[in-house]
Amino acid sequence: MKLNKDYRLKLFCGVYLLTMSFMYACAQQNPQNFNYTVVPDFASATSVCGEKVDLTRYDMYERYDRELTSFSYTHNLTLSVIKRANRYFPIIAPILKEEGIPEDMIYLMAIESSLNPRALSPAKAAGLWQIMETTGRELGLEVNSQVDERYNVEKATRAAAKYLKTAYAKYGDWMTVAASYNAGQRRISTELEKQGADNAFDLWLNEETSRYPFRIMALKEIMKNPSKYGFILKRDQLYKPIKTKDVVVTTEISDLAAFAKQQGITYAQLKDFNPWLRDRYLPNKSGKRYVLKVPLAEDLYYNSKNKTAIFDPNWVVD
Repeated sequence: MKLNKDYRLKLFCGVYLLTMSFMYACAQQNPQNFNYTVVPDFASATSVCGEKVDLTRYDMYERYDRELTSFSYTHNLTLSVIKRANRYFPIIAPILKEEGIPEDMIYLMAIESSLNPRALSPAKAAGLWQIMETTGRELGLEVNSQVDERYNVEKATRAAAKYLKTAYAKYGDWMTVAASYNAGQRRISTELEKQGADNAFDLWLNEETSRYPFRIMALKEIMKNPSKYGFILKRDQLYKPIKTKDVVVTTEISDLAAFAKQQGITYAQLKDFNPWLRDRYLPNKSGKRYVLKVPLAEDLYYNSKNKTAIFDPNWVVD
């Protein structure tokens, strides 16, 4: 039997209304059986880099609430950051400690790149710390078409630490330092002077920079207790740190694919662990010392023999 178009529409609407009425009635009787969007709750104050941040003022409350809600419900992004953190935080955290940078500044790096080591912004900021080309050179990194140390995890972290220490010596406040990382010290210094403010929280800035410190604090809050915000992960779901050996070279490598094969890995794996290699060869006329990370073959797999090491036990439920 064929139904005309109007009849099918009426039938659909009728069934839809009956279904919604039934679900509403059930929800009224058993609300615990239905899922609702939960608004993240938070305390009246938080802390970052050892500094207490009062969140009771209307703008502080609403700006923090916005970022906490955003990270809570952009599930794919937040889950990816937590998973990747298990691989990169063990490398970066000790360097920050050695350089005298508060551990919480690791979340600045996380919001910069979402912990994607190959990240490249539209403005051409590169790597985990999203360093601009000119800034990278100023901070002592080699940046050219064959070698770009902004993608070198260890070297870029030390370069970022150098910037952060310089900025802290100027501002004496880590969240103002964070704002300067986003907007530049010249811009932040100018606005502090023109607006008669003491820190970035009290500045009227463009939306991206205004949100920046709150994104750091909100991501820290979630990553300190992911399950509280609905991110339930097991140990084997985090990305495992992979052991590597250092291969030091002081001469040119004319063919990186052939070099990788000699090391028992693929060209893709060599590039994965050394994204600072930007070409198919490594020129080295000056005899510079380069350290290439070569992953250990036995540690490349997820299996019962390679139990994933966990950087922060709070990230997992098992």
